[in-house]
Amino acid sequence: MNREDAKKRIEELSELLEKYNYEYYVKDNPSVSDYEYDMLMQELKALEGEYPELITASSPTQRVGGSALNTFESVTHTVQMGSLQDVFFFEQVNSFTERCSEALGSPLYTVEPKIDGLSVSLEYVDGVFTRGSTRGDGFTGEDVTANLKTIRTIPLKLKEAPEFLEVRGEVYMPRESFFKLVEAQELEGQQPFKNPRNASAGSLRQKNPKITAERKLDIFIFNVQQCIGKEFTTHKESLDYLRELGFKTVPSYKLCKSYSEIEEEINSIGENRSKYSFDIDGVVVKVNDLSQREIMGATTKTPKWAVAYKFPPEEKDTRLLDIEVNVGRTGAITPVAVFEPILLAGTSVSRAVLHNQDFIDEKDIRIGDIITVRKAGDIIPEVVKSVSHSESSEKYTLPEKCPVCGAESVRDEGESVLRCPNSQCPAQLLKNLIHFASKGAMDIEGLGPANMMLLTESGLVKSPADIYTLTKEQLLTLDRFAEKSADNLLKAIENSKKAELDRLVYALGIRNIGQRGAVLLCEKFSEMSTLLNATKDEISSIEGFGEIMAESVVSALSQPQLRDLIERLEKLGLNMSYNSKSTGDNRFEGMTFVLTGTLPTMKRDEAKKLIESFGGKVSGSVSKKTSCVVAGEEAGSKLVKANELGIEVIDEAELINRTQ
Repeated sequence: MNREDAKKRIEELSELLEKYNYEYYVKDNPSVSDYEYDMLMQELKALEGEYPELITASSPTQRVGGSALNTFESVTHTVQMGSLQDVFFFEQVNSFTERCSEALGSPLYTVEPKIDGLSVSLEYVDGVFTRGSTRGDGFTGEDVTANLKTIRTIPLKLKEAPEFLEVRGEVYMPRESFFKLVEAQELEGQQPFKNPRNASAGSLRQKNPKITAERKLDIFIFNVQQCIGKEFTTHKESLDYLRELGFKTVPSYKLCKSYSEIEEEINSIGENRSKYSFDIDGVVVKVNDLSQREIMGATTKTPKWAVAYKFPPEEKDTRLLDIEVNVGRTGAITPVAVFEPILLAGTSVSRAVLHNQDFIDEKDIRIGDIITVRKAGDIIPEVVKSVSHSESSEKYTLPEKCPVCGAESVRDEGESVLRCPNSQCPAQLLKNLIHFASKGAMDIEGLGPANMMLLTESGLVKSPADIYTLTKEQLLTLDRFAEKSADNLLKAIENSKKAELDRLVYALGIRNIGQRGAVLLCEKFSEMSTLLNATKDEISSIEGFGEIMAESVVSALSQPQLRDLIERLEKLGLNMSYNSKSTGDNRFEGMTFVLTGTLPTMKRDEAKKLIESFGGKVSGSVSKKTSCVVAGEEAGSKLVKANELGIEVIDEAELINRTQ
């Protein structure tokens, strides 16, 4: 590769890695695996090593980690929370030990699992936990003290503690907690976290500590950053001391005196990783003697006395026996590979999601193929590729009809997912029922996810209409209901019948139609009967609507199942008319508002309705088209972006003043 090609590739890699950094550290939603990221970083380092004159100050190789959001107060780390040099082959581990031997003679090493979580600092003054912060970019992090205090394994007070102590640890989410969280997120139609590491990061950086507490995070402490009043000579001595103080220290740290012992311990940890209740993504090898670490020194980014061996993703070949088609709670029709069982990361695997038709076509996956499978992040099985086809193989195509209810499947423009458009499809039942009763829809208090699941499992509710036929006697047969709670729920159900038509339209769960879209529909078609007969052209003529939204409405309302439901709901007494809430004063017409933070007296939904009653629109994101941002306490990134774009920012009092 010549210099010009190298320059171009370095720029491409830098752009990609910065994008992935942002997804990982800021959005908590990475689009690539750690291994793919590491390989790209290694390629960039190699190119910059060959052409050092092409290294820029903004290169991803010149940074320790990610950037802190402005959601929390910044914390400057007195002792840098640096990263370790990653290695991926035993030859690299051996080279590390040879360098240490040349400089130190015969050093001892500590070998310990590398916990896959979020790195944090804990500070104690006279034994009292005073501040906790994230690593951030290694120099500046975020103050997350209140959220860290929800982690029960973090001691809030130490006995016989030194004058000042700062320790570093890794916050993680146990696998059991992760699976329960994902199940709850899917149940409520939320985007689930991809793995426990991202769940840890997203949970620790919640604005509300109560949410963090519900996530059941845990922590392992693995280093002393600073200590006044106590001195240590070795790393193992410091870990033993931290354990005595009451910290939950990194598990199974072991002393090794040679490369062969280190290799043996790495293999042992790797073979037993599935037995841990948490994720590890490698093994850390450190020089044990602290004075010897001083001799070894450090580069500008990493210490020379330690390396982190990263486990490569384990891949195995197997035969694809079948492709099952599942229908999710959002109507997504998802193909699932069923293959001969194989052992990956210590567990037997026989199924993996194939995502969509595009994924199948791209990899040319056919029933009977020999396929390569791995575990992404050691958690989720994925098909990497098709190795070979059988002689009689045929290209696989997803069914044109929903395999559960038989409705014609649809694929919206710009989407790769095939969907069942029938909101009454049994496969979507629970998710749609939860949505139907939710606050923004019919707002039936007392009918949240847990109670709705109870009603569906008991067979009492198989359709939204069944909610309105429930009796007190039926409710009292269920564990969660007593006299008062049953009466309260029945009262809330009866009250919901009076809800405006826009709430019912939103509650029906028509794709691409949110609360604002439902209002616009009902302002155009004030009776359910006229909406049912509306044409695509009539609907797309509504300002703010496009062809996709209009097509979604027509497609959904043409489904016999949905029409039958609407007829049942009307017979049960639900309101089928819309009385416009417009004030007749359109002073906000043509203006787009964004709400951020916690307002002093108004709920966000109330502020939204106020703006809309004066002809304004409310958006969920800030852009150049935003007219005004209404900011409350703890306003975050939206406020920052508004200031960057020069968009007007007002508070609740000013919003109210402008509507007087």
